[in-house]
Amino acid sequence: MLAKRIVPCLDVKDGTTVKGINFINFRDAGDPVELGAEYSRQGADELVYLDITASHEGRKTFTELVKKVAARINIPFTVGGGVNELSDVERLLNAGADKISVNSAAIRCPELIDRIARNFGSQVCVVAIDADIDGDEWTCYLNGGRVPTERRLFAWASEAADRGAGEILFTSMKHDGVKEGYANEALATLAENLHIPVIASGGAGKKEHFRDAFLLGKADAALAASVFHFGEINIAELKQYLQNEKVAVRQERLTCC
Repeated sequence: MLAKRIVPCLDVKDGTTVKGINFINFRDAGDPVELGAEYSRQGADELVYLDITASHEGRKTFTELVKKVAARINIPFTVGGGVNELSDVERLLNAGADKISVNSAAIRCPELIDRIARNFGSQVCVVAIDADIDGDEWTCYLNGGRVPTERRLFAWASEAADRGAGEILFTSMKHDGVKEGYANEALATLAENLHIPVIASGGAGKKEHFRDAFLLGKADAALAASVFHFGEINIAELKQYLQNEKVAVRQERLTCC
């Protein structure tokens, strides 16, 4: 079994880390650079930084913040929000990011995935999908969960993978921030049908939820925000717990407990 990854996510609005519930009702969670440095010390495997209003407000992602993060941490990190063209990808990679996340722009112009993969490699391209369930169907949303589309989760994830995405980051809008566990059934369907890694997002509230995302949801990585931001779960302790539960984690970053 490949080692599973623990990935803190930092949603950034106006230069501050924020966290909401179901994509609304945001509250301040602290300085994104300092938080990232702390998560790196605790043993996080990767980080994700998302400028959560960039697509909605038509802004470019925060290049200066990316430079500051790159200077402070020694683990890979992904940056997303407002990435619409190859020049955005090049700018963020040059600022120090390891991967680039595309969401709204990829749905509007799927060929963007092909271009990123062709010019920078599939390993750079993370396709993020925000989806909500209505009956039996998962609908994909644009602009930070504000605009529903005709795209359906499983078909869109498959197309993104075929176009050259290196990973799929799936966030269940229904589960986001409520801390009742990940959308494991949908995650398992994605994992079983895709040839690329799947990152689980939305729903972490306790250590058992990470275990279930890996064992039931078959995710390759689990992303979480508030449980880390507000000190509810320590990453090193989480990795020790997962190891005890027979989930393979990266031992070289297991530094305490």
